Amino acid sequence: MFRVGLVGYGYSGRTFHAPLIDSVDGLALAAVVSSNRDKVHNDRPGCPVLSLAELTADPAIEVVVIATPNETHAPIARALLNAGKHVVVDKPFTTSVGEADELAAIAARQGRMLTVFHNRRWDGDFLTIRSLVADRTLGDIVEYESRAERYRPIVRDRWRERPGPGSGIWFDFGAHLVDQALQLFGQPDAIRADLAAQRGHGAIDFFHVVLRYETLRVVLRGSSLAVAGGPRFQIFGTAGSYVKFGWDTQEEALKKGERPGESLPWGQDPQSGMLAQPDGDGIKTIEVPNLPGDYRRFYEQLREALLTGTAPPVTIDETRNVMRLLEAGIASSASRCDVSLAR
Repeated sequence: MFRVGLVGYGYSGRTFHAPLIDSVDGLALAAVVSSNRDKVHNDRPGCPVLSLAELTADPAIEVVVIATPNETHAPIARALLNAGKHVVVDKPFTTSVGEADELAAIAARQGRMLTVFHNRRWDGDFLTIRSLVADRTLGDIVEYESRAERYRPIVRDRWRERPGPGSGIWFDFGAHLVDQALQLFGQPDAIRADLAAQRGHGAIDFFHVVLRYETLRVVLRGSSLAVAGGPRFQIFGTAGSYVKFGWDTQEEALKKGERPGESLPWGQDPQSGMLAQPDGDGIKTIEVPNLPGDYRRFYEQLREALLTGTAPPVTIDETRNVMRLLEAGIASSASRCDVSLAR
C-alpha cells in the first residue's frame, strides 16, 4: 500500500485527485496540505491536515500529488523530489520548459518518479477517436479540430482567471487539447497561435491555434464566451469524417459526488459521435458509441509503475513536449508569426 499525500484541496484536489486515489487499490490518501482545514475534515473526517513542511518531512508518505496554482508547481515539486518523494503534478506541469527540464533532472538524480496528471487521455470520446485513428476508419487524417468552449462572461476572482504565469485557458484547457493532439499525431512542424483576453481585464480566455504537419492541420480552439459552442471534436480524413458534440461525463459525475465503482456505468458518455463515409454516389452516416472513459487508469498505471519500475502513465518527455507547445504558442501569438518546432 502506497501512502499518498495531496498538496492542495481546491477544485482539482477535491474533485479529481482525492476521490480517484480513494478508488484505486494499493493507494491510500494519508494526508492533505490545505489552508482550509474545515473543508478537508467536512469531506474526510479524521484525515490529517499538515503543513507542506510536515508532509515533506514525513517518511511514511511516499508519493505526493501537487494540485496547487500552476506557478507553484515547480518550487513545490523541487522540494518534494529533493526530499525523496515520488511526485505527481496536476497539469500543466510547470509554467515553462526551463522549469520542466530542471525538475526532470532532479527526479533523475534522486531516482524518483515524476509524472503529470493528463487525465483527459482517458476521456471516453478521446479513447474512441484513438481507436478510429489507429484502425484507419477515417483513412489519412487531413484535419483535426478540438474545442474547449464554455460561457463565463464574468471574470472571477481566482488564480486561474487573474493574469499571471500559467493562468488562463491556454494553460488550462489548452494543455489537455495539446496533449491529446500529441498523443494522436506526434510533434508538429510549426505552431501558429492567437491568444486573447476577450473579457478585457483577466487572463487569456480565448485561443485559436493551428499545429502544422506535412499535410495534416490540427486546430485547437478555446473560448469563455461561447453561449452555443461547436462540436467537441471534428475530424476529416480521406475515407470519412467524424463529429462529436459534448464533453466526457466524468468531471460532472465527480462534481456531483459520484465515485468510480459506485456509479454504473462509470465513464459512459451517452452523446455518441457520428461517422460519415462515402457510399456510392451518396453518404452514409453511422452512430459511433463512445468507449467508456475512466480517469482511474492514470492512478492504476501509477501504482503499477511504482511497483514494477516501469514507465509512469505520462512520461516526462511527453509532458515536456506539451510545455514546449504551450510556450511556443505564447511566442507565436506575441509575434503574430509561425513558430518552428523543428528540433
